[in-house]
Amino acid sequence: MTWWKRNNLRMIQNNLRESDANLDVDALIRQLKAMSVNVLMMNAGGIVAFYPTELEYTYRAAGQQKDLLGEAIEKAHANGMKFIARFDFSKAHESVFAKRPEWFYRTRAGEAVNYHGIVHTCVNSEYQREYSLKMIDEVISRYDVDGIFFNMFGYQTRDYSGKEYGICCCDNCKSRFMDMYGLDLPETASLEDPVYRKYKEFQQVTTRMMLDSIHDFVKSKRPDIAISTYNEHKVDIVRKESNTEITRPHPVWLYSSSENVKSLEDSWEDKLVSNCSINAIGLVHRFTGVSKHEVNIRLKESLASGSGLDFCIIGVFEDYPDRENLQTVADIFRYHQENEEYYGRFLSMADVALVKPGMPSQKDTKEYLGLFKMLKENHIQFDVIHQHTLVHHQEKLARFKAVIIPDIAQFTDEELVMLEEAAKQGVSLLSTGLSFTFNEANRSFVERVFGGKLESLHDVKQEASYFYTSDKTVFRHFPERDWVIIDGPFYHVRFDDQTAGLLPWVEPSTFGPPERAFGHRVSQEWFGAGMRKQGAMQTVYMPWKPASLYYQHGYSDHKFAVLDLLYHLVGDAWTLTTNAPQQVEVFFNKLDDCTYMLHLLNLSGFNGVSYSEPLPIHDLTVTLPGIGPISQARNLVDSQQAPSSVSITGNATVKVSVLEDFAAIVLRV
Repeated sequence: MTWWKRNNLRMIQNNLRESDANLDVDALIRQLKAMSVNVLMMNAGGIVAFYPTELEYTYRAAGQQKDLLGEAIEKAHANGMKFIARFDFSKAHESVFAKRPEWFYRTRAGEAVNYHGIVHTCVNSEYQREYSLKMIDEVISRYDVDGIFFNMFGYQTRDYSGKEYGICCCDNCKSRFMDMYGLDLPETASLEDPVYRKYKEFQQVTTRMMLDSIHDFVKSKRPDIAISTYNEHKVDIVRKESNTEITRPHPVWLYSSSENVKSLEDSWEDKLVSNCSINAIGLVHRFTGVSKHEVNIRLKESLASGSGLDFCIIGVFEDYPDRENLQTVADIFRYHQENEEYYGRFLSMADVALVKPGMPSQKDTKEYLGLFKMLKENHIQFDVIHQHTLVHHQEKLARFKAVIIPDIAQFTDEELVMLEEAAKQGVSLLSTGLSFTFNEANRSFVERVFGGKLESLHDVKQEASYFYTSDKTVFRHFPERDWVIIDGPFYHVRFDDQTAGLLPWVEPSTFGPPERAFGHRVSQEWFGAGMRKQGAMQTVYMPWKPASLYYQHGYSDHKFAVLDLLYHLVGDAWTLTTNAPQQVEVFFNKLDDCTYMLHLLNLSGFNGVSYSEPLPIHDLTVTLPGIGPISQARNLVDSQQAPSSVSITGNATVKVSVLEDFAAIVLRV
């Protein structure tokens, strides 16, 4: 078994500056050992080489007096650590640009992008397609690296200040796009433009072709080297990041690590995910970290979701000006080291599958994120299945009680067949947003499976418009509230006679002045949901975006409008029930036929914007009716001095007397 498949990474990335070219490797290794690190990632080459390169078009760190890369690898290995060499081919030093300008990105006006002496390269140039392999070859032939990682892989059109320059219009891109598609580069960056949609496909195809080349080259020389980047194609370790930036719009995404890990871990069996907790507040402010409580949540979400640990700082520890988070990282890394036997081999106990949008043309994922948040807050155990892996999960889909489709307009014919087959086998389908609206094949799927004919799109924007929760047997969370607001797109769908129209539309009326706030009419034609039950098939189609509204505004009406429909489809036979508030994140997985793992993470220190110490939560119970009598429950985070915080009550109920921060409970049946 290759080393990374143990899924036990405790990785630190030291993102080196050119000024670190002569760093004290012994001091770095001492710090890493104190933090229980077993994998070190450090810069090798690309923008700057940190070793004595012999390649003409590779810039070596100025003033370097030793072979830093060679020394770091040797001493990491001597101390039981694996070493991953970091490359960045997205840019190169301006001295390379002076010699080979044809290798570099160009704006529509023909200008290069030079950011403080570092110039953007082009994916379709000889530099990335061919010369990059020479840089990789020099490193893996000379040094015993255990893995290679590529930063900013693919098409990069922004500089580090966030300025957007548009698509690359160099001669390489022009000729290759013409050769592959017979088209000139698009004039606009609009998805309404069919040429631009082809260009998005071109970006995906050419990026994968480059990964094909790297994979074939590296594995032909060293199959034991792990390949890693942010793309899933032909890599062994998919890197993701939990990060922040002060320019990023709210809401703050609390479940970053959980989503990053689950969306990979649940979808690809042949890949490992490593979700990096970026210490820095952002690219601009690299030397101040986020709250230690945020780092704590990120790392523990990663562990409990099924991955190892990954943390990054700029530079080295010796002169790093923000050391506050390092003890938190060390404590969690040490916990993982001491309990490694329980991690890296989780098996799913999910009731529901949430499909993650996968089309390159789909940029808006708020509906998906809102549904993720709803399920987490209500402790529904779910897997995330990436859209493009649906075709590989026929047997897995059949095991779920329901599959949720969040605002995904376009599915391939093969993906539609998979979903329909799952529905015929009794898996409930719940669709929200403008799903299945892209083309005739998708629209006919709505008619066939959901019993609805798509008529027209109505934009309900700042209109006094609602949906009526008239059927209280379905909408159990609305005993005293009848109307739910809508804002945004609403597809008028004509449901057939076999499909029950739910949430009738309360049509817009005047809303002001107060004297004119009347005149609403309940529609008899248009509904916020259609529920169809035909044989084994049970489906719900919601042609608006309740989860996007919940993600953006947090009104619980939108959450419970969706969940009440899900509960009505699935019933009450859930794998897990609990009295835990929504501020507790619950993870439940199987280790083997007799052993299960229950994690509880206290999120009460998050107030929507900032993070602080969580408040203790008392007398939690978790009932697991499907796993049989529990013979033993042990909390791995209980200290030997303190009495146990967990006990078993009844055949399948675990009681936690107090949850301070985190519980990791091993259950044996």
